[in-house]
Amino acid sequence: MIRRLHAANPDFAERFAELARQGAESAARVRGEVAAILEAVRREGMAALERFTARFDGFTPPHPPLRVSSTELAAAWAELPSDLKDAIALAARRIEAFHRRQLPESFAYEDETGLTLGMRWQPLGAVGLYVPGGKAAYPSSVLMNAIPARLAGVGRIVITVPAPGGDVSPLVLAAAHHVGVEEVWRIGGAQAIGALAFGAGPLAPVDRIVGPGNAYVQAAKRLVFGTVDIDTMAGPSEVLVIADDSADPRWVAADLIAQAEHGSGDECAILLTPSTALAQAVSVAIARALDTLPRAHDVRAALVRNGALVVVSDLNEAFALANMIAPEHLELELRGARRWAKMARAAGAIFIGPHSPAPLGDYLAGPNHVLPTAGAARFASPLGVYDFVKRSSIIEAPASALRRLGPAVARLARLEGLEGHARAIEVRLAGGAAP
Repeated sequence: MIRRLHAANPDFAERFAELARQGAESAARVRGEVAAILEAVRREGMAALERFTARFDGFTPPHPPLRVSSTELAAAWAELPSDLKDAIALAARRIEAFHRRQLPESFAYEDETGLTLGMRWQPLGAVGLYVPGGKAAYPSSVLMNAIPARLAGVGRIVITVPAPGGDVSPLVLAAAHHVGVEEVWRIGGAQAIGALAFGAGPLAPVDRIVGPGNAYVQAAKRLVFGTVDIDTMAGPSEVLVIADDSADPRWVAADLIAQAEHGSGDECAILLTPSTALAQAVSVAIARALDTLPRAHDVRAALVRNGALVVVSDLNEAFALANMIAPEHLELELRGARRWAKMARAAGAIFIGPHSPAPLGDYLAGPNHVLPTAGAARFASPLGVYDFVKRSSIIEAPASALRRLGPAVARLARLEGLEGHARAIEVRLAGGAAP
């Protein structure tokens, strides 16, 4: 069912490289179809959204309308059982407590010439939050996207979410109401990304699009970058577990299954271990767990496509391979796991020790669960307050500072062949400073 690789085999490098490429290739596989959807949304606006909604989600607006009303949002929260309200509120408090520590501070100082220099942080004007849907409901993604946006002070927060048959999970709507998001649309897939980027009728465009999604969503985000900003490639889900013979094979199997059950079929789940016995035991544990798992079919499809149990020579080799993969979730189920964690140089989130499974971070540990995938953790970071702010440099020069620094500026400008730049300085030096 799940492939077995051994680092000692002569074809290992080639087969492991193929495994590492699969996440990036999933988005490339659908690029042409996604480009056509985006172009239709750009040209036709709301008419294209309604057509794609009927095609992909199986309902024809305005029955129900694409925009979720404020009455629906409030009712979803009011009708939620108290234990679910408590769980959402607990997660929201923990996520907010963590992200509040990320708030950046503007600064300004005066240097020895009298020049005032600084940096000013400001919130984005409007952001689009993509919340996955379809086979599962993700109120956790509402919290992870909206809370840092709200903390940053974003003026307009928009949620788009797939609505099969016109239905959006009450949990998603309740979470949106709880964190104060008032603009929610029943739109999913690449067409939602197009609507957020280009606008469509009453749905005005945003400045940045963030959030996890399937291969279609991620391909769409790549293609609209430049028209709007995006966070990073965040999805489909990935987990890489590095474990030694101290690990419980049932726990490892459960963690591989957890990230493989989202349902797109492109999820990636990999074990790296120096223990052949553990790899075999995990294989058996996966088979047994799937016998009773409600969504076993989806998990099997993902594990066959992008899963692997890899036996390596030692833990040093395991970390070298992990850094090459740069996984979304990296779990360390090792003796002295904290000591080994320093070797992890490329991962969206690092879970240290057997009692720190990835689902803890998925819901309410506090750090964001919107994480870079498809190797993007080599250069990208988890979603945070930083993704909802921009910065401007501040430069204020008195006449005395310009007289002191201006001649050097003019010389450097002429060195680059930019006479106009030099004259913009010298006209001020020749005529004196403006009052």
